Amino acid sequence: MRKVHEAAKSMEVYSPAEELFNRRRRTAGLCLGPLVFVVLLLSPLPLTPAAHKLAAIMAMMVILWVSEALPLAVTALIGPVLAIVLRVAPARTAFGPFADPIIFLFIGSFMLAEAMFVHGLDRRIAFSALSSRFVGGSPVRVMIVFGGVTAALSMWISNTATTAMMYPIGLSIVSHLTHGRESERGSREFAMAMMLMAAFGASIGGIGTPIGTPPNLIGIGMLDRIGGIRISFFEWMMLGVPIVVLLFAFLIAYFYFVSLRGLDLDSSHASRIREELQRLGPLAAGQRNVLIAFGLTVVLWLLPGVLGIVGLGESAFSKAYASAVPESVAAMAGAILLFLLPVAWRARKFTLSWEQAVRIDWGIVLLFGGGLAMGELAFSTGLAGAMGHGITAWLPTHSETSLTILFTAVAIVMSEAASNTASANMIVPIAIAVSQAAGVSPLQPALGATLGASMGFMMPISTPPNAIVYSSGHVPITAMIRHGVVLDVAGFIVIVGAITLLGRFL
Repeated sequence: MRKVHEAAKSMEVYSPAEELFNRRRRTAGLCLGPLVFVVLLLSPLPLTPAAHKLAAIMAMMVILWVSEALPLAVTALIGPVLAIVLRVAPARTAFGPFADPIIFLFIGSFMLAEAMFVHGLDRRIAFSALSSRFVGGSPVRVMIVFGGVTAALSMWISNTATTAMMYPIGLSIVSHLTHGRESERGSREFAMAMMLMAAFGASIGGIGTPIGTPPNLIGIGMLDRIGGIRISFFEWMMLGVPIVVLLFAFLIAYFYFVSLRGLDLDSSHASRIREELQRLGPLAAGQRNVLIAFGLTVVLWLLPGVLGIVGLGESAFSKAYASAVPESVAAMAGAILLFLLPVAWRARKFTLSWEQAVRIDWGIVLLFGGGLAMGELAFSTGLAGAMGHGITAWLPTHSETSLTILFTAVAIVMSEAASNTASANMIVPIAIAVSQAAGVSPLQPALGATLGASMGFMMPISTPPNAIVYSSGHVPITAMIRHGVVLDVAGFIVIVGAITLLGRFL
């Protein structure tokens, strides 16, 4: 997966003006972050000593996260380290969240995704779907299948890796379908829509499962550790999948009316994709093993929810299973199985080697651990309570729905300026604190903040998928902003509506 992320990073091409903006933003963050830390540390605040110190630390972290002056994972480590040095908390408490079970859910799911890339299972799935006779020369059908595959893969592997894989496939389809028609406006619109679908489809699909994108697990982890509310894998999908379906349907309809209506293109691309599929050969042993491990893991994840549906959720077996096989254990069991299933027994070669396994994105793991640590410290020191009461005093209404609307909107706006993972780390603890101060359940506001953090559609800097497709040259910055605003608004409406209707069942 490291290779995929490195390839994706190499595609993040910005204009000179954007490069200048990024440099100035990082410089400002490096200067402003420590300055704010010192000023707050020396200023009298109506807080306990521990909460006072933590407020200074967290203010600096927010500035460093938004400006991306340092790698996000490094900033996440600064917080716990300073908390220990300034005696806000002992090392065991500050570093404890880095061993949270959800950390191992991250690691296990990342290893499963790495195995998919190593053995090319993701490409086989994509080529198999796109070579379907259903697609033909209809741009709408091409868009439906291409976007559907992108969203489906992104539910189980990272948005960035999915876009990095689908982006060149999309470029190939655009090249074949618009061959000889480069001057036609319709062809240009189709190319732009395909590139945006690779990015937007991945971001939307990531909402569908807890492991689809890091903000999901951040929200789940903070609700569990801080709010005392546990959301299972199946329960998340009951909320996430309908949101994915609705947003994907909206995206298809939107692109049809603004880019694809009346467009008829060459259908020869299907035969070329079939040729690519044939080059992959029959299903290899490694691909089969990945399917076995991945399928077993998904079954283990979903079994408690299925038992609940058939009325066995309170049975002795169901309770024992939930205790013995939580989501983190299921993920690690699937990952361990990859090291046991052979692809060449005589050579003692297995589905995943340790050298391949360590390519996973450890930065995301550290970023999540740091965010969880700071959120927990904010509550244990009383800082979160003080912030919650302070913000609540300024709000005209304190209902659960109004707080859900507020924090969904704040997270969407924040995700346009900072990474979705950093946005979730910043907004979700505040949503929980304000909800508790207002005397309402933090579930729906925290879910709004979590899901809203995945809605960065407007700018190349909002998400790596956006940056990847922007580098294609088919997506002008003005077009990304124009279409991104529409999808942000649609996402806000769908998220708030889905949480209001379905959140009560979690």
